[in-house]
Amino acid sequence: MKNFCYSYNDLIAISNLFQAWSEFRKGKSKRFDVQNFERRLEDNLFNLQRSLKNKTYRHGKYQSFYVNDPKQRHIHKACVSDRIIHHLLYNYLYEIFDRTFIFDSFSCRLGKGTHRGVLRLATFARKISKNYTRSCFALKLDIKKFFASVDHKVLLNLLKKKIKDEDILWLIEQIIDSFHSKSAGVSLARRGLASSNRGIPLGNLTSQIFANIYLNELDQFVKHKLKVKYYLRYADDFIVLDSDRSNCNQYTSILAQFLKDRLKLQLHPKKIMIRKLNWGIDFLDYIVLSYYILPRTKTKRRIFKKLEEKTGSSNFNQSLQSYLGYLKHANTHELTQELKNQVCGSGKINSIKLLTLHNF
Repeated sequence: MKNFCYSYNDLIAISNLFQAWSEFRKGKSKRFDVQNFERRLEDNLFNLQRSLKNKTYRHGKYQSFYVNDPKQRHIHKACVSDRIIHHLLYNYLYEIFDRTFIFDSFSCRLGKGTHRGVLRLATFARKISKNYTRSCFALKLDIKKFFASVDHKVLLNLLKKKIKDEDILWLIEQIIDSFHSKSAGVSLARRGLASSNRGIPLGNLTSQIFANIYLNELDQFVKHKLKVKYYLRYADDFIVLDSDRSNCNQYTSILAQFLKDRLKLQLHPKKIMIRKLNWGIDFLDYIVLSYYILPRTKTKRRIFKKLEEKTGSSNFNQSLQSYLGYLKHANTHELTQELKNQVCGSGKINSIKLLTLHNF
């Protein structure tokens, strides 16, 4: 949204809806539902604007399915018109909230991402260890079923701190209330607690910014209340680094209590880990060690397996470039050579793929 503004009427201007459509359409032009919407594009967008203006807009149902990337995730896909609204609101919320986030929040932000997060972790480790001459410990934590556990009331109250326009809040509520996590309700019932509106869907673009807004409360607490200097977060995975292991133990109980009291979340009890730097710190599919950044062993095995399965397929080259790009961000010269040898030795590689390999 180039011409950012704060009023509801400006937000739902037809120019912004066309821009949201354009952003949504990228990479999806061959999909049937997108093509069907595009056949009557102007009518559809003007009708959508009319429903927003009259406040008759209601978010539709979700299509539910599972993906493995590599662990299984439950995805909920909205219809095209709803996803255009997601893009519209994402742009608006990003403009307002991104400037309030800490520097070391790396998920779904411009100029950030997994590779920047891993490099930042390596920089922190080098500083704490005084160029690898002293101890460095990493407390790695994960929130249990984060997306399914986001409390709607808490999220809305956080949004209201920055957004005062009642009509915009109404539209945001339409998105938030369009999804309720069944697993969160079952979990609450088992613990003898009253059920509440919880969950944001994996699949909504808005869920990415909602997650950062929600967990920014944790970031601010860690940085400004606990005064932790070396902390970083990617989505619901976060790490605290310290030269003293006992400090890491103390942070665990403090953070667990904060998440429970302020955000109604739980730490995953099986994913609380304290690692010494020379053992390797596992973060975002890489292992950070003194002097080295390496890919995870499971990831290496998956790369070779997936490429073997895709040899000869139409999307082989795309997968190959993706994996080589991943390896490029770590100390993987020997592994990259092994991968090239496997691909070249398969006898099913064309000149384009061979050129791709030589460029790495």
